[in-house]
Amino acid sequence: MIKGSKICGISDHETLNFIINHPCPPQFIGFICNYKKSPRFVDVDKLNKLLKLDKKKSKFVAVLVKPNQDILEKIKLLPFDYYQIYDCSPEEIKIIKKKYNKKIITALTIKNENDVKKYHLFSEVTDIYLFDSKGYEKSMTFDHELIENIKVNKPLMIAGNIQINDDLENYKKIADIIDISGGLETSGVKDKSKIDIFLNKIKQVQNET
Repeated sequence: MIKGSKICGISDHETLNFIINHPCPPQFIGFICNYKKSPRFVDVDKLNKLLKLDKKKSKFVAVLVKPNQDILEKIKLLPFDYYQIYDCSPEEIKIIKKKYNKKIITALTIKNENDVKKYHLFSEVTDIYLFDSKGYEKSMTFDHELIENIKVNKPLMIAGNIQINDDLENYKKIADIIDISGGLETSGVKDKSKIDIFLNKIKQVQNET
């Protein structure tokens, strides 16, 4: 059942204000904090300015790919509610979670069934599971059938080249939260008209359940 949504890769005030003040705001808003290969990367100086506003009903998520001590120290006072972590072991995440007192979205990149099975390893440190593609900064998909039958006792978020014209009903059986980024862009820039369509579609699906 779709309970919420996440819009990822926000990097400017205008778009962020639009999302936060939307009649149907997303549950989560993600910011790319340390992955410089991504065109959506936001450096710490810009993050400090960007996040000085009332987030209202949304939660802020720091998206981190194998973060080192340097970036973790630089963002520790920023108003992030969750750290979304890629490429770290359960032990590394456990240390980060304890030290910085943040909720954790464990991001698992999926290509085959063996990648899916790894979710068991993170059960003690994860607040939300995210199943994503191997694309990272590129919009790639993965076979969602791989996760259709898994049973997790935490919320399940799904990403990987999701588009606004997708039938969101198809995700209801496998995910609690839809995570979208590139699907809300036109020529590599977040498009407010697409954001509006997506958030209204999420609201409609929620009202139908």
